[in-house]
Amino acid sequence: MTLKSIPLTDDLHAYLVAHGAPPDEIVRDLTEETLSVLPEHASMQVAPEQAAFLTFLTRLLNARHAVEVGTFTGLSSLAIARGLAEDGRLTCFDISEEYTGIARRYWARAGVDDRIDLRIGPAGETLRELPNRRYLDIAFIDADKTGYPVYWAELVPRMRPGGVIAVDNVLRNGRVVAPQSADDRAIAAFNDDVLSDVRVDAVMLPIADGLTLAHVH
Repeated sequence: MTLKSIPLTDDLHAYLVAHGAPPDEIVRDLTEETLSVLPEHASMQVAPEQAAFLTFLTRLLNARHAVEVGTFTGLSSLAIARGLAEDGRLTCFDISEEYTGIARRYWARAGVDDRIDLRIGPAGETLRELPNRRYLDIAFIDADKTGYPVYWAELVPRMRPGGVIAVDNVLRNGRVVAPQSADDRAIAAFNDDVLSDVRVDAVMLPIADGLTLAHVH
């Protein structure tokens, strides 16, 4: 099997971002504020090419009903909200008023705050408040890694046939092949579970820290 993926240098990454819906002023400001205010946690923010991809994917699905688990300062939710159909709604689940306070300001600045419903609390519990029917077009999971199986279990039965679940950090900076921490082991096990889940067809993409896309039957 030929390995065709190439490593991204800083220059090549900048070129990639610039040639795929490059960040606008709002995204740039949000990214810079997150880095300056929360430098120790800034890596929790999705990469710019992931944000562009989430907008693209949401539009491709003509999504009206979306869910995000793990909002942080709001870049991924901003990306999804921008891709929603005109009457679309995004429900975000997070546990931090502090981090999502930043998100709220940028949602308002981008004019998408009216289509986002933020729910604060443990997502393993608050996800159960969603309608118990198959209606979601797209879901994005990017939260605590040990919680992924719980979020998956709540979301898959609520996805419409043909809906897509995107899951971030599935490569753990390469450590899934030799897990070193509880989070690494949790993701490695989760990846195996997704692979064997007969309800979905899944593909793992080497975008940023790894992104799994699962198409729900």
